Amino acid sequence: MNQRYDFREIEKKWRAEWEKNPINKEDDLKPKFYCLDMFPYPSGTGLHVGHWRGYVLSDVVSRYKVLQGYQVLHPMGWDAFGLPAENFAIKNNIHPSIATANNIANVKRQLHEISAIYDWDREVDTTDPNYYKWTQWIFVQMFKHGLAYEKEMPLNWCPSCKCVLANEEATNGTCERCGATVTKKNLRQWMLKITAYADRLLEDLKTLDWSDKVKKMQSDWIGKSYGAEVDFKVVGSDKKITVYTTRPDTLHGCTFMVLAPEYKDIPELTTPECKEAVEKYCFDASTKSSVDRMTNKEKTGVFTGAYCVNPVNGKEIPVWVADYVLADYGTGAVMCVPAHDERDFEFAKKFDLPIVQVILPEGEEEKELTEAYTGDGVIINSGDWNGMKAFEAKEKVPHIMEEKGLGKKTVNYKLRDWVFSRQRYWGEPIPIVHCEHCGAVAVPEDQLPVLLPQVESYKPTDTGESPLAHIDEWVNTTCPKCGGPAKRETNTMPQWAGSSWYFLRYVDNHNDKELASQEMLKKWAPVDLYVGGIEHAVLHLLYARFYTKFLYDIGAVPFEEPFQRLFNQGMITKNGSKMSKSLGNVVSPDDLVQNYGCDSLRMYELFVGPPEMDCDWDDSGIDGVFRFLNRVWKLVYNNKDLNVTASKDMEYLRNKLVYDITNRLEALTMNTVVSGFMEYTNKIIDLGKKEGGVDKQTLETLVVLLAPFAPHIAEELWKELGHAESVFDAGWPEVDESKLVQDTVEIALQVSGKFRDTMVVSVDADKDSVLAQAKEVLASRLEGKTIVKEIYVPGKIVNIIAK
Repeated sequence: MNQRYDFREIEKKWRAEWEKNPINKEDDLKPKFYCLDMFPYPSGTGLHVGHWRGYVLSDVVSRYKVLQGYQVLHPMGWDAFGLPAENFAIKNNIHPSIATANNIANVKRQLHEISAIYDWDREVDTTDPNYYKWTQWIFVQMFKHGLAYEKEMPLNWCPSCKCVLANEEATNGTCERCGATVTKKNLRQWMLKITAYADRLLEDLKTLDWSDKVKKMQSDWIGKSYGAEVDFKVVGSDKKITVYTTRPDTLHGCTFMVLAPEYKDIPELTTPECKEAVEKYCFDASTKSSVDRMTNKEKTGVFTGAYCVNPVNGKEIPVWVADYVLADYGTGAVMCVPAHDERDFEFAKKFDLPIVQVILPEGEEEKELTEAYTGDGVIINSGDWNGMKAFEAKEKVPHIMEEKGLGKKTVNYKLRDWVFSRQRYWGEPIPIVHCEHCGAVAVPEDQLPVLLPQVESYKPTDTGESPLAHIDEWVNTTCPKCGGPAKRETNTMPQWAGSSWYFLRYVDNHNDKELASQEMLKKWAPVDLYVGGIEHAVLHLLYARFYTKFLYDIGAVPFEEPFQRLFNQGMITKNGSKMSKSLGNVVSPDDLVQNYGCDSLRMYELFVGPPEMDCDWDDSGIDGVFRFLNRVWKLVYNNKDLNVTASKDMEYLRNKLVYDITNRLEALTMNTVVSGFMEYTNKIIDLGKKEGGVDKQTLETLVVLLAPFAPHIAEELWKELGHAESVFDAGWPEVDESKLVQDTVEIALQVSGKFRDTMVVSVDADKDSVLAQAKEVLASRLEGKTIVKEIYVPGKIVNIIAK
């Protein structure tokens, strides 16, 4: 064994050995464990140290499970369709298929350097026709079951990227990718009816081992609420405006109505003298994203000239248009109660509209409000409802109104059906043909996949259509139903399509007969541990759960939830900012691996801070981890040939090491695992010096525990300790509880609060004997001083206060 830790030679050697003899062997006699990373889209910039954080964590768990005797599924693939890949191709003037293949090759090289135990035979690529055949198959099933449908609707449109943007992609009225001003555009879209699963998506959160934070994010996005639908008749017209409200108990305080700028009846409601102002306001609102409209503190609006009747008191109230109301929540119309809603209060103050208080805090007298009151209290100024408790009335009033024919109780959701079309080239073709006689017809399953045609011109168009619309030989086809002329759907699927079910394909990725066999799905799925960034905590997880529930309903998968346990790792920043090529703060792992080795970087990724928290990267910190691995190397080197019998203290230390590392690893507090290794290694070294060496079992235990974290050095040290088989065949060490019982304990000694020494005492020693022993040890420190106070914290510390 070389006295020097030559990490380059060691890592090269064991990487080659694992490729020939993988440590992760499939064995049906063992229990299964499915550990999954959120697969990356193959960026042109490759991986940075932030990506390593999650991949290392999941690999540590996978290797730990191998040591525990599990057969582990730990796959990797590529989320390669969609806007990021296409924009990279456009920017670099490389066809998306070529750019994507190049990027995959580069990222795959980097992933090999992590030395994760990925099963590359299970690799998937969302752009592979053998994969997207089944993405299209799922869409066809949804179409057949009425969950995929067409609809024309106003959407965020980026005139530069020439594509529809989700609300999250359009902030401050600009496209997050290119910075162009976002407008609204009416486009025909394919929609997926995710709202049909709203209740199940909400209720089944209770069954999952996910953080409360993520569950709340999902719950808030679904946004289930109870309330009533109420009709307001328009004065001088046979029209009515229907509103949804969660606070029908405040109806008597409704003094005006506000419509979303997209509300369909605005042109008919608007009087001639208000027409010009209303049209301009609605156009201006179309240039803003929904997020900006909801968060803008400055309230704006315009009067339509129309009035409607409050059904509970017969009062005529004005109808306004304001962009803080969105068309896709409720009915697109809001009854405004300014006394008890902050936004309505601001609006009423700005436009001098009446404010009528209908909830009074108990024990107070009615007075002019200086801000909206949103708490509980007693109903006032509300006729027969006066005297009711407000939050009780909230539950009772919908029933009262339904009985009187003034409205009906109902449930509403913030969740909206999923806009599933993209007017771009680089995506899965939607497997639909349009026939003049038969309408929209699904492509027969035996004709899937509908291949994405190879084209030279893949850039987005000015018309809002996909580039596919201009490929006549591809577009023109025959109707599968009647055999007549038909045209293919030219919109493509969003990037979410391939990533919403990929975890299912991993278990049986070579199957050309079905998405995955029931046998393989039952063997491996659902996912036991899913690791990825918090940025995917809402949409990706929601879509994946929706897909899984639908596939369960049609008998394609035998479970309803895809991910049993979820862990979201924090972001790695640099100089306080997210790593970005444009900011010039991307830290590549390549140089760090070259200078310190893969094992050092793996452990440092886990050591930088609590894995669920964001952390700022500092290269200098890796030096400490590198020095630690050198200490472990020397510890084994200096003791491996000694014939030492473990003392009682060493047995205790060994078992305490196993106990702490195991419990911290199970809790995924990886930073404390690494600090624990450092602490216990130092203690083992110090105790070994006192006792003439460290026994072989203690060395072996340390090496096995280290193996999931620093696998290369662990394999080499295991071999040097005399083992022919892999360290991952050793089995995870077990704690001998009897060895954790101590007769003695080391305590710290202080004089006037300052540490001066340590001493060992019996665990059942009484206070007087401990203090007497402490004063003997500290005699030289106490000479010439008067003892004022003696403090003993049992098993911890003695503090002698002296002057």
